[in-house]
Amino acid sequence: MQLIQAKFIFPGLCNKRSLEASQPVGGGSVMAAEAKQTCYEGSSVQSFQFYLKHSGEHKAILQCVHSILPGEFKRIGDGKSSLDVLGVGSGEGQLDVQMLSLLQSTFPAVPITADIVEGSSELTDNFKALVAKTTNLQKIPFAWHIMISEDYEKQMKAEGDMKRFDFIHMIQMLYYVDDLTETIKFYHSLLKNNGRLMIVIETANGGWDTLWKTYKKELCVDAITEYRSSAEVIACLKSQGLKYEEHIIHNTFDITECFNPSSTTGTRLLNFMTARDHFYQSFTPEIRAGMLDLLRNKCSTEKDGRVFFNSNLSCILVYV
Repeated sequence: MQLIQAKFIFPGLCNKRSLEASQPVGGGSVMAAEAKQTCYEGSSVQSFQFYLKHSGEHKAILQCVHSILPGEFKRIGDGKSSLDVLGVGSGEGQLDVQMLSLLQSTFPAVPITADIVEGSSELTDNFKALVAKTTNLQKIPFAWHIMISEDYEKQMKAEGDMKRFDFIHMIQMLYYVDDLTETIKFYHSLLKNNGRLMIVIETANGGWDTLWKTYKKELCVDAITEYRSSAEVIACLKSQGLKYEEHIIHNTFDITECFNPSSTTGTRLLNFMTARDHFYQSFTPEIRAGMLDLLRNKCSTEKDGRVFFNSNLSCILVYV
């Protein structure tokens, strides 16, 4: 990567300035900004897509979404004449499209708008292409805000008349914000009556949490300077007196190949999991050995000779 090492975890939204002019799609409004590099571009997009395919994490999140959100959407939209949705760090939009379709099927006669905040122009282009071929979403106007969370917050506050939303989701993006407390406070303030803020983040004491906090000195040096899990988010919600509900999303994926130095799949996984372009060149032999030992013995379980990484997530619903 040219700008930063930000391959670890999902969306293109990261803790660096990343603005580009946006283009309208599906009748959505335009928000323009100065063009600069974003974090998920080029080779990092391929790394991100490889990880998603191998980990099955989107499938696990979708199972949770289809289990929890139908009831929540009914409560959110009860008696409303329109519904406004905000996605923060939406990446390529696979999850957004599913959630918007679910909301649309719950309230087929109610107009819906979708605002998308995403720092990567390349991922946003992929999202737009997905929307273009998703027939049922053609009636939903999209507003594309190609910028990071902090810049969206600044822009909204500068404009004064901030748009409010019925449903806001932040999936795998709170690792990248500068100030966790202020970020949650701001987006919670954008909720309309009976609205919901949905946060998806790696669960406390899971594989990611164990790896990144054990090797904080070596790993938290680029886009992610302070690793966060559900523990930090929940502590933040409690400190603000916000009501919330936590649902665990169970997921594991096979990292057996990570322990074979000649495996291309294993190397690509290690690169992604440690946010490095070259895992074997980035750390000393002692650090590498320690990480691999931790991955096998503290972050994973073994079954039938295979090693499965604990990648459980927390889906946290925050109420008004």
